[in-house]
Amino acid sequence: MNTITTILFDFDGTIMNTNEVVIKSWQHTFRTVEGKERPVEEIVRTFGEPLFITMARVLPQIAADDGVEIYRSFLREHYSEMICPFPGMADLVRQIKEKGYKTGLVTSRVGDTTVQGLSQFGLLPYMDCLVTCEDTDKHKPDPEPVRIALRKLSSSPSEAIMLGDSMFDILCARNAGVRSVLVGWQMALSEEDIKGPEGPDFLINKPEDLFSLLLT
Repeated sequence: MNTITTILFDFDGTIMNTNEVVIKSWQHTFRTVEGKERPVEEIVRTFGEPLFITMARVLPQIAADDGVEIYRSFLREHYSEMICPFPGMADLVRQIKEKGYKTGLVTSRVGDTTVQGLSQFGLLPYMDCLVTCEDTDKHKPDPEPVRIALRKLSSSPSEAIMLGDSMFDILCARNAGVRSVLVGWQMALSEEDIKGPEGPDFLINKPEDLFSLLLT
């Protein structure tokens, strides 16, 4: 992997631990619409999917716009107090940039909370480009978000890797011709997902393990 010049990161579940605020925002939405919460496992299975797509599927009884506003109103109120980088990830992002790699963020999250989270922990200056759900009508696992990042960075697929925590990230990278790295510090995918034919090219369990991959 010593030909790699470009490293793309997912945001939720990869750089930033947003599990608590995402789960609580969903439970607030379910309580508001249905009068009760749902199993956490059901929420976890949606991680990585664009919010409007999930909302239309899991709460078809209301307009997706209305459901998203219920969700986001809670998230906006509690976001900054409930998020933090995963251990070692802030240092990894800084070190990657300091070593001269081009860096990009490719997320299904909206731009304002993405920028807010990166800025809150001093990471925004270490990202050369951001691609959020507002930059395209095609979302993970479609390859377009990664392709947009590569165009912004003047990088080719063969010189890039993508770090993510969900099959949406892995398939987005694969569909764009980019090698994928699954991070093991988020709520884990099933062994079938990881080892299946559409699984990631690599798996790392600690942020610093990325450097061993880059040297191979």
